[in-house]
Amino acid sequence: MSVTATSTSAFTSSGTGAAAATLTKRASIPAITVNGEKDARGSPERQADILIIGAGVVGCALAAVFGKQGRRVLLLEKSLKEPDRIVGELLQPGGVEALEKLGLQGCLEGIDAIAVDGYNVILRGTHLKIPYPVDKKTGIAPKGRSFHHGRFIMKLREAAKATPNVTIIEATATTLIKSHSDVIGVEATVGGAHQHFFAPLTVVADGYASKFRKEYHPRTPVVKSKFWGMELIDAELPMPQHGHVFIGYGAPVLMYQIGTHETRALIDIPENLPSASVQNGGVKGHMRNVILPSLPESLQPSFLAALEKGGLRSMPNSFLPSSPNKTRGLIILGDASNMRHPLTGGGMTVAFNDVVVLQDLLSPENVPTFADAPLVTKKMKTFHWRRKNAASVINILAQALYSVFAGNDPNLAVLQRGCFRYFELGMIEQPAGMLGGIIKDPSVLVRHFFSVAFLSIWVMIAESPIYLMPVAFLRSFVILYTACVVIMPYIFAELER
Repeated sequence: MSVTATSTSAFTSSGTGAAAATLTKRASIPAITVNGEKDARGSPERQADILIIGAGVVGCALAAVFGKQGRRVLLLEKSLKEPDRIVGELLQPGGVEALEKLGLQGCLEGIDAIAVDGYNVILRGTHLKIPYPVDKKTGIAPKGRSFHHGRFIMKLREAAKATPNVTIIEATATTLIKSHSDVIGVEATVGGAHQHFFAPLTVVADGYASKFRKEYHPRTPVVKSKFWGMELIDAELPMPQHGHVFIGYGAPVLMYQIGTHETRALIDIPENLPSASVQNGGVKGHMRNVILPSLPESLQPSFLAALEKGGLRSMPNSFLPSSPNKTRGLIILGDASNMRHPLTGGGMTVAFNDVVVLQDLLSPENVPTFADAPLVTKKMKTFHWRRKNAASVINILAQALYSVFAGNDPNLAVLQRGCFRYFELGMIEQPAGMLGGIIKDPSVLVRHFFSVAFLSIWVMIAESPIYLMPVAFLRSFVILYTACVVIMPYIFAELER
């Protein structure tokens, strides 16, 4: 979108302190021309310190943070109705901790949220409890939360709306307005009319199907499977207050309680899965013929009832490595910028941790005005690497575990068994800490992953007949190579600039 301005810089900070920074006009600002149309840039209700597109997890949290810091915030959302999604329903302990740092922990109250104490991993019928690690200082184990996504989002929107300096507008963002190469605002549709909103900084947080990613993000999401979701009523989970991961019968199945009576079931179905083909009854056929018989008997009645009720919905399981923000005046956050397989439920934890980092980096003390584009750009370079302490562990772990758990290759089956055996030997605390978003050191992940790989090789050799020992020894190199193929691409993706 082309812009012709007839004024000098329209943005500056005012007030006696940095925390009181607000957007003001240096002088009388004449109209500007946007694609030939006159628009009053000085209109106070359509200008701010920061524009945020998307009132989801990231957008609401960021609006509340910047509003508290004295920034004037315009938060645009295409629909303020309660969203209805099948993902974004599990918040790990690391995400709960981040929410507390943002002062938004109250958003978990009054939504029938369920406490989550850890995981129950089921490998071909054998159960293994993986609790979150106890905090050595307090002696208390942290808890995650699971809930209906829409209820949580509405609480976040209420918190953002109640924050001083924040205005939420039901508007569909259509185009980013640019002056030369800098983003200076957003064109949006409000009640059927086109309007222009201006700010020195625009945040795109419009989710996994972002309409702006293609132009401003150098990478494209990779989708190899979908999660098909159902809501089970009064399901008897083997371990209440635990996330359940069923593996060993094809792609994994994830279940966790999201309300007093409701349990979310997510069935991963890779592309071109033979058992989900039209000839075999499609997705329902796969669930009825493959998934249902593999579940514990206590779960089968509620699973079958939900399947017969219908209403299946799907979400793509995407992988998208993050990339530094390079367009001045623009930041891309959340699923619009970075995605991983939702098997480990880490997406919201990454999002809230990102906002915690930005809360400091872009504070009025560090960035008095967002009109200082070079300073904002410098801070965002720092953000790209600082966020990786938490995000890289969750991103790599999610992709690596999915590759191992969903694989039908014999070598991946060896790694599956080795991983389960690793947990059985008591090597649980740090892996559970990484799953929970508590441990934020990528080197810990790499060490445990290759420990699992070598244990897998040892188990495979130990269980081989003596006369097959030479074959098992040679196969050990193939398994180690397979482990490297599983994890190394995701490590390299996190290291790319």
